[in-house]
Amino acid sequence: MRTALTIAGSDSGGGAGIQADLKTFAAHDVHGVCAVTAVTAQNTVGVTTVGSVSAAIVATQIATVMEDFDVVAIKTGMLATRAIVAAVCDRIEACPDIPLVVDPVLVSTSGDRLLEKEAVSIVRARLLPRACLVTPNRREAEILTGRHIATRQQAVEAAARLREMGVGAVVLTGGDADGPDAVDLFDDGHTLDELRGPKLKSRATHGTGCTFAAAITARLAQGASLRDAVASAKRYIEGAIRHAHPLGRGHGPLDHFWNK
Repeated sequence: MRTALTIAGSDSGGGAGIQADLKTFAAHDVHGVCAVTAVTAQNTVGVTTVGSVSAAIVATQIATVMEDFDVVAIKTGMLATRAIVAAVCDRIEACPDIPLVVDPVLVSTSGDRLLEKEAVSIVRARLLPRACLVTPNRREAEILTGRHIATRQQAVEAAARLREMGVGAVVLTGGDADGPDAVDLFDDGHTLDELRGPKLKSRATHGTGCTFAAAITARLAQGASLRDAVASAKRYIEGAIRHAHPLGRGHGPLDHFWNK
């Protein structure tokens, strides 16, 4: 069984972050190991508080699991502080052959800041150049590029700008945009493609970004090409939303094991 590492924050509601990543890995028959960056008091309604783990402990978690497991793919999620981003970069820059998927968790759906403003510059300068793929939503892409995104052309330009920062490829997710379809823009410098799926009417959307990036990471761990991994993750997310049970009073979690 292949092993993938997720470096992210926890979600006390269980629908996002480390919990969603590990469920998604398991659903894809990939063994998941983790490094916890932050502990959140969070449910389907919103985030109450965030407590970050020390950068030294995050670095030690990464080193510890990688000493023992043959990690073949890595995903980052919520990194919380500039010090944690730096510590993560120090560790993963030492293993350049392992594919890295960056889910740039900057702001929660409810508007809570999940990454220090001071950390955005080091994400641009060190984390993105190490990544084979970054998976921002529109708001995250705006923060990373400093550009407003309201049209398809602006999304295309933002994806190109992210690639100029050194990332191998970009999937700019479009589930939060207007229109009947959820349209994700894929740009790897060679192919500019739209991945379309129906925009489902559902409250079960908590953790979609984490789960999407984790599904891509799991498929990469299994040896899929980047384009195939993204397309597979898109189908997986659609099924996880369609089969989700109504849980919580807000945006509930997906059904990560719908395909089992």
